[in-house]
Amino acid sequence: MSTITTSRPGPDPDAPIRGVEFASPRAVRWQRISILLIVALPLLGLGAALWWGWGRGVGATDIGLLLGFYVFTGLGITVGFHRLLTHQSFRVPQWVRVLFAVAGSMAIQGSVIDWVATHRRHHAYSDRPGDPHSPHVDFEDGVKGLLKGLWFAHTGWLFSPEKTVHQAWAPDLLKDKAMVRVNRLFPWLLLATFLLPAVLGGLLTMSFAGALTGFLWGGLVRIFLLHHVTWSINSICHVFGTRPWAAHDESRNNPVMALLGFGEGWHNGHHAFPASARHGLRWWEFDISWIVIRSMQVLRLAKDIKLPSPAQLQRRTRRARARA
Repeated sequence: MSTITTSRPGPDPDAPIRGVEFASPRAVRWQRISILLIVALPLLGLGAALWWGWGRGVGATDIGLLLGFYVFTGLGITVGFHRLLTHQSFRVPQWVRVLFAVAGSMAIQGSVIDWVATHRRHHAYSDRPGDPHSPHVDFEDGVKGLLKGLWFAHTGWLFSPEKTVHQAWAPDLLKDKAMVRVNRLFPWLLLATFLLPAVLGGLLTMSFAGALTGFLWGGLVRIFLLHHVTWSINSICHVFGTRPWAAHDESRNNPVMALLGFGEGWHNGHHAFPASARHGLRWWEFDISWIVIRSMQVLRLAKDIKLPSPAQLQRRTRRARARA
């Protein structure tokens, strides 16, 4: 394992924001319609699943599909899109990169190159002008301003006409033919993420009702839960929690979100050491994504894993205490 470089101070707040463009009015209209569907349909699916299950209960097959696809697509985001492709905190064989890119794409949080580019921009301008989803930029003080900021960081930013330029923020992925191919397949992977639970539900129960409930629980309900857990890292973990490490933003460690989000809720640790493959940096900070990465290393599927040195951890702790 190699020692990582710690985070650097953010950019000058008055400096031009690089790698950003604005979509055309027509593109914005289509974007907002598609985002509205992506936000609303899983919510409707949750309501339908609860209505269908009222008095009938939820079967083991449906629970299995929900958990199985939640873990597969969730780790696709946390281990694949985030720690592997965005921050390059470890290396894997190309087929593993592709598998994680496919799994992350099936979480329906954007195509792989767009997700990586947006997240890199977030780190470059975290909680400063230029951050695509900060709850702290351009909102007034008080409870009203806090609620507006949380809404924007959670979901509102998805409707923004501001777009992150892929060439500026993800040139390495644009040169990777496999990632470009997965990026182009995003519409088909979106379709697959709903069809697969339905097909499996139908086959496992040999019934149309099983296909329907598989679609509801393994598809729509799972996407609803995964979306809001991921979006909560952007919103809740920049407002509520602790700051044991010195970082140049308002990132927080939140144990509830860490449990639901496969370790991503140790967000202050991540922003203090963005290149670290491990976010739960203290022994008791449970980080499922790190366990997956460490397991892959044991299986010789992951190498060149980056972690902060004890000296780096000590410095960041001292600075955090000095600021308290």
